[in-house]
Amino acid sequence: MTMDTVILLAQTLMTTSLAGWLLFGVLDNYLTPSLNRGFVGSVLTFERLKGMYPEDYARVSYREIKNPAIHRAVFVVIVAAETLVCTVLFVAIVMMFQALFGLVDPDSARAIALIGVLGFTLIWVAFLVFGNWFLLWMCHEWAQNSHFQLLLWGIATMVLLAVSN
Repeated sequence: MTMDTVILLAQTLMTTSLAGWLLFGVLDNYLTPSLNRGFVGSVLTFERLKGMYPEDYARVSYREIKNPAIHRAVFVVIVAAETLVCTVLFVAIVMMFQALFGLVDPDSARAIALIGVLGFTLIWVAFLVFGNWFLLWMCHEWAQNSHFQLLLWGIATMVLLAVSN
């Protein structure tokens, strides 16, 4: 086995890992949408901040989005983005496995994978940026921390995809 093959295998498996993680999130959003849709509304209305830090809420209450239609729209945009990225990742995985068997150009497969992994990474960038605006870090530290770790996983995979002999 050559080093090129081992690198391509590692790239394929890491891309597959991200796609698998995101697939389960996407499935949850389709099968049990009330879980995450409710969380989106909770964040946009500063639900926890109001109870835990009322003085801080008073200073940022102008940021609150109370409209349930907007909550649903934000959730739909999130699910659509995740679905699109998941689809690109699975196309990339098929191409990368084909590249391992010499059926597809490895660089073409890596390029599609990089686009998908960039999408994965940008999802978590968006959650971090908007989470900062809605003070997610004050009352949902576990969520903000998870988003940061997923961002790092995406960045690390993008770096791995950029490596080729």
